[in-house]
Amino acid sequence: MRCRARRLSLAAGLLAAGLPAFAPAGPARAEMQNPQATLPAASDCLGEVAREARTRGVPEAIAARLTDLPPDPEVVAATQNQAEFVKPIWSYLDANLTEARIAEGRAKLADWAPTLAAIEARYGVDRHILVAFWGVESTYGSVLGDPTIVRPVLRSLATLACNPTPRAPYWRGELVAALEILAQDKPPAEPLTGSWAGAMGHTQFMPTVYQAYAVDFDGDGRRDIWTSVPDALASTANYLKAMGWRPGERWGSEARLAEGFDYGLADETTERSFGEWRALGVEATDAPADEAARATLIVPAGARGPAFLLQPNFRMILRYNTALAYALTVAHLSDRLRGAPAFARDWPRADAMLSAEALKGLQARLTDLGFPAGAADGKPGPRTRAALRAYQAARGLTPDGYADAALVERIKAGP
Repeated sequence: MRCRARRLSLAAGLLAAGLPAFAPAGPARAEMQNPQATLPAASDCLGEVAREARTRGVPEAIAARLTDLPPDPEVVAATQNQAEFVKPIWSYLDANLTEARIAEGRAKLADWAPTLAAIEARYGVDRHILVAFWGVESTYGSVLGDPTIVRPVLRSLATLACNPTPRAPYWRGELVAALEILAQDKPPAEPLTGSWAGAMGHTQFMPTVYQAYAVDFDGDGRRDIWTSVPDALASTANYLKAMGWRPGERWGSEARLAEGFDYGLADETTERSFGEWRALGVEATDAPADEAARATLIVPAGARGPAFLLQPNFRMILRYNTALAYALTVAHLSDRLRGAPAFARDWPRADAMLSAEALKGLQARLTDLGFPAGAADGKPGPRTRAALRAYQAARGLTPDGYADAALVERIKAGP
């Protein structure tokens, strides 16, 4: 989740992969060796949050739960270890797209077929996408009862809200929302549990997203995304519908590129119809029946990796979590659940991914050379890939936007 109330879990996709969603994989940085030293005194901050909650109608008995709530050092460390940003995209896909997960997902499709049919009818969101979100977010709910994984939501959010970072106001809003959830006429069962970032339930809703989009689909009088599969999946469908999900459309398709293809066309932003892409040498492996359907082209691992034509629904997956690795994982798992094969083209698996610090340096260097890469945040987003494409084009290289070791050394070495 990025720092907006309408987006979902910062931990999205990490629960299920055995990746550091709820706790760091190890000492994240040197300063985290003694993480208590980096945490501020929280009493004043939590007092302010409690006062804000009371002004919004939260009863004193619930607001008082913030009193003397100790910070969780592992939560701060976990913010530095988001696997969807720090692992190679193929490693993230491999960890989540196991044969066991695919098989279990197909079993869930059968077990919950009537419920999924009713959700599809009401919200227009494909059942395979919903089950893919469920599988990636919580391994179909299997981790939610594991006390070594789930954490108390109030403590996690209190830690983030009172840690002096630019995102602290966002976390404060989520913490107040969590208190409001506990103050409902029919609150969820306690204690309120979730990820290290406060994301909750089978499909990992942040508290403000729960307030806005969670639904009572099973009709028992409460919106229960923790223990009710119908509520959790319908809530996810409701969110996707509200964000603009297009019923009857796919997320996109893997694509084959003709020999000599101009990689400058794979700019991630220019939409063309599937017919227009075909004329340019791009053939979808699973094209829609409507040749006029539009898509953008992306080559996340450059000319040596797979290419994808992305339709508008892919952006809805990115609304859940803006990491490309996460969105491709959900998209491809949904295809595998419907019986499609694995990607036809493999990834450049011998390549090592840049560390976050190395990527920050590369982003800063590109900007210094006149190719603006956006904030030097250590995350390989669209602006960074656009800057790489511009640099490659200016130097007569294949403009695929992929920073392998040779390109990184060239950029570091000189203009």
